[in-house]
Amino acid sequence: MMIPKKPLVGIIMGSSSDSKVMHNAAKILDDFGIRHEDQIVSAHRTPTRLEEYAKHAEANGFKVIIAGAGGSAHLPGMVASHTVIPVVGVPIMVYNDKSGKKSDEFKFSAFGGMDSLLSIVEMPNGSPVATVGINKAANAGLYALKMLGNEYPELRAKLKKFKQTQHNSVVMESDEMKKSGLVRFVQKKFK
Repeated sequence: MMIPKKPLVGIIMGSSSDSKVMHNAAKILDDFGIRHEDQIVSAHRTPTRLEEYAKHAEANGFKVIIAGAGGSAHLPGMVASHTVIPVVGVPIMVYNDKSGKKSDEFKFSAFGGMDSLLSIVEMPNGSPVATVGINKAANAGLYALKMLGNEYPELRAKLKKFKQTQHNSVVMESDEMKKSGLVRFVQKKFK
């Protein structure tokens, strides 16, 4: 079965500042040739838009939604409550100060992202959200690819090749370390 040329994955985030993290999910999907649709949907500032988005995702045949949010991080769970599409939550540690001050400076969550992680991972029974680590949007992209790989053998083959490349890279670095010794390896690698 050929991979469709339409978006299969929706990537949503609660704020434009989340794009600094969430673009990593998009990059992974792009690397594998999987189309995605990206939007900002705030669970708190645009609750009706969130419900509309869930309907939109179903109507357009999305297979997975990747939802990233910081702070109280209700977006992944709320979108999951409105759809049967699997949702992968990305807890985000960094957030933008929305106080209206013109500043490019980003702040860290008061709890180092643990607030977001716990908010997403502790969904009540009946509305599960698969959750990756704090700021691990690339892992969310890979997880979405693995889910899609169950339906598209061509993608599964690409994922197997990706895993083999990772394996070969580690073995090659290990051989290099063994040959040069740890001290020289570190001096050369991290200079």
